[in-house]
Amino acid sequence: YLGPSSFTTTLYKCAVFVVLTGNICRSPIAEAVFRKMAADAGVVEKWVIDSGATSDWNIGSSPDARGVACLRKHGVETSHRARQVTNDDFMTFEYILCMDESNLSELNRRANLVKNAVAKVELLGSYDPKKQRIIEDPYYGSDEDFEKVYEQCVRCCKAFLEKNS
Repeated sequence: YLGPSSFTTTLYKCAVFVVLTGNICRSPIAEAVFRKMAADAGVVEKWVIDSGATSDWNIGSSPDARGVACLRKHGVETSHRARQVTNDDFMTFEYILCMDESNLSELNRRANLVKNAVAKVELLGSYDPKKQRIIEDPYYGSDEDFEKVYEQCVRCCKAFLEKNS
């Protein structure tokens, strides 16, 4: 029970919600990587995995084609459609992981406005063994930039999953 509310929510004990501004580049890559790692480890049924955006710019859009191509190159599939973060997300997800300081600031601001918020808002990069805390936006970059995002997401998701399994 999460306190008085006009609706019933469930706190997912093992839930991760990855966020960035538009939900078409970095966050769907991280979501897909984490889902595949959890499936490969045989623990995907213990997790609720999703991603979203702080903005409403791309709601309903598929991930960037370059990100999808990068994922496929590594044998990772995604069928994600962009969506915006809701207040319920702060009450149902145990972790909300984001990519950069701007998203971290916005998510913390929004979490403070949500009564009964339980989500731990953190940088996904805080789990990076190489200590690269910020996952840079590849949108205006090249295929190589998407590859760097993929590699960093792999490192971070692996460390996060190991810590939280």
